[in-house]
Amino acid sequence: MNTTFLFIGGPEIIVIGLLVVMLFGADKIPEIARGLGKGMRQLKDATNDIKKEINDTADRQGIDTNITKDITDEINKVKDDITGPIKRKF
Repeated sequence: MNTTFLFIGGPEIIVIGLLVVMLFGADKIPEIARGLGKGMRQLKDATNDIKKEINDTADRQGIDTNITKDITDEINKVKDDITGPIKRKF
């Protein structure tokens, strides 16, 4: 069984891990991981802030942001209307 992650196999991941340990040392790896974690957290917070701002602006201007719910309801109506051998249960 050959599993890959982002087109990288197991042996390649081991080689990359060894190179990281050799380049940065075992004591620096937790600092690097912490820094990456903080960066990812800041990115997630910024994304959530942008989403919140867009939704707040849309609400203030009276724009309906639940368009996906309306589309899903229409799709379900069409599914219910279909009868015969082509009807599938989802």
